[in-house]
Amino acid sequence: SLCFPQKLWKMVESEEFQSIWWSKGGKCIAINKELFQAEVLGNGGPLRVFAMQSMKSFIRQLNTYGFTKMPQDFKRSASLPEFLAEEAAASAHSQILYYYNPSFDREHPHLLKTCKRR
Repeated sequence: SLCFPQKLWKMVESEEFQSIWWSKGGKCIAINKELFQAEVLGNGGPLRVFAMQSMKSFIRQLNTYGFTKMPQDFKRSASLPEFLAEEAAASAHSQILYYYNPSFDREHPHLLKTCKRR
């Protein structure tokens, strides 16, 4: 079975999930909090990946694996699809959470093995 960072990587890379995507050119993950709760953490949701059901538990896991929350006001993504997704989410008044981990980088999947539990 896959560990938390590996599951997270598969989710971010997958087309199935609308609530989580790469941001900042693949250096950061963006999470639409409300949609993520319904799509991934919801009671037996069709795309349930993690055993946890609360956002608090999910964020605790991110922190355990060295992810840090990024401020909301950093520079917008350069790529058009990312920018449009962020704009759509922002216009829907959804809360978008941004998390960064130096070992979680779209361009360097080999670094994932260095993403360890603290």
